[in-house]
Amino acid sequence: MLILSRKIDEKIKIGNDITLTIIEVKGEQVKIGVEAPKNVKVYRQEVLEAIQKENKAAASSSSEEKLATLLSR
Repeated sequence: MLILSRKIDEKIKIGNDITLTIIEVKGEQVKIGVEAPKNVKVYRQEVLEAIQKENKAAASSSSEEKLATLLSR
């Protein structure tokens, strides 16, 4: 893991296409702006984990439904 110190309005570049900008620091909260191409999906970690959990649940229930359909024939 790379750990960097930044001040307000300072930036971090990731590759050629992604820029993180420190917008505000208030107590223990940091606001970060993310500039990335439209085709790059940017999620908060907890949102991504919830999406992945829902996708797994949908895939397994879908598989179970298909199996039940096949067995009922």
